[in-house]
Amino acid sequence: MELPTIVFFTIVFLFFLVHGLDLYHKRRMPPGPAGLPIIGNLLDIGPKPHESLAKLSLKHGPLMTIRLGSVTSVVASTPDAAREILQRHDDVCSGRMIPDAVTALENHNMAVLWISANEDWRTIRRALNTYLTHQHKLDTLRDLRQNVVEGMLEFLRASALKNECVNIGKLAFAVALNQISNTCISQNVTTYESDDTGGFKTAVKTIMEVAGKVNIADIFPVLKPLDPQNIRRQAKAAYGWFDHVILGFINERIKHRESKLPRFGDMLDSLLDYSEDNVADFNLIHIKILLVDLFLAGTETSSSTTEWAMTELFLNPDMFAKVRKEVSSIVGEDGKINEEKILDLPYLHAVIKETMRLHLSVPLLAPHKTENQVKLGDYIVPKNIQILVNVWAMARDPMYWENPLSFMPERFLKSEVDYKGQHFQFLPFGSGRRMCPGIPLAHRVVSLMVASFVYHFDWKLSHPREEMDMNDIFGLALLRATPLVAYPISTK
Repeated sequence: MELPTIVFFTIVFLFFLVHGLDLYHKRRMPPGPAGLPIIGNLLDIGPKPHESLAKLSLKHGPLMTIRLGSVTSVVASTPDAAREILQRHDDVCSGRMIPDAVTALENHNMAVLWISANEDWRTIRRALNTYLTHQHKLDTLRDLRQNVVEGMLEFLRASALKNECVNIGKLAFAVALNQISNTCISQNVTTYESDDTGGFKTAVKTIMEVAGKVNIADIFPVLKPLDPQNIRRQAKAAYGWFDHVILGFINERIKHRESKLPRFGDMLDSLLDYSEDNVADFNLIHIKILLVDLFLAGTETSSSTTEWAMTELFLNPDMFAKVRKEVSSIVGEDGKINEEKILDLPYLHAVIKETMRLHLSVPLLAPHKTENQVKLGDYIVPKNIQILVNVWAMARDPMYWENPLSFMPERFLKSEVDYKGQHFQFLPFGSGRRMCPGIPLAHRVVSLMVASFVYHFDWKLSHPREEMDMNDIFGLALLRATPLVAYPISTK
């Protein structure tokens, strides 16, 4: 047999061998909808992926394989499936698929959300647990956050006097941003009166918007060098602004400390202390990236939850009255709401939990990735497969929730179900080692905002309650399709 013939048959054999192995692996993967050539299941998804995936899972099962362009993903849609990924095989499923937009952030591989769960990641998490989410540290910085709320109340009282309507979502976003900035650097970074063009609000909004878009470069990675939608370039401009400004805060604080001036005692001071004691493992670049992470992660989700909570309370005046009555029981003689005391108000927190259940800020958790081949239930999932956890579907599953589409805060008054990662039907912050580390701070920020809105003001909508638009828009956070706008009426 001549050499060209041998080469030809060898190539044919190898082709069918690789193709056969591919089919074999796919047979061992969870079932899923048949896709089209090249685009896969893109047409099955639509503008609201969480809803489309929930419907597909009813046909194909709690663990389902989909193909978006050239990226294969496994989707978990039930609490048992989520437990399999986030608890039983948390170590193998803890990798991250890094979106192309995120690569625009310098040193993105050091960001706590995207870094591999290695020793560097553990060092960063220790710093967060010690200097951000520890109860003592949160209590120490409580007055700074209280001052932010006082500034918000002054703005609302002025709006009430002028009979001006207020965009509650935009206001909540600015308050959340200042809550984070005061916790980190002891100062406000935005105002409530202006649109803050070119400032923090603009930078955060830009990054959130581009990160929430469907990026063709993520679906077809071969297109990443072309950046066909200009997403990475937009993200690079916003991240670059953040890098410059945050580095300025850090350098200014270092000079302050070198001058032996009084400490601020905020998170930046603590992180600089930690860096001095652990210079080999935690340096100024870690601090810069961590502060950028906190500004991004702690604003959009907190403000979205606050806006949805107020929407539901406006639609349910009896619930609004219950929250006000409960909050009034802990108001001090100075008329101020004490942050520490609102942590013990069961009905307020039932309202917030029910808001997070029915209007999840992040309906699909940040994508996980298999670090090695893993057996999930009866299926074998190869290495480097994206995993999506549809917590939105679980939070509306009638097997676990009575009247799942109704807003019923009372369900949490008689239930031990919480959002701390142990009840898999309710995972607004995720679970396992990749669980959101900022829960204690987010809990305080949202609780204080909702309590202040309800206690200090009556509200008048610009339209009948029956005309309230309850549609949402999918993105990095699940936002209201139309802003919640109302007129504050001071009660004091």
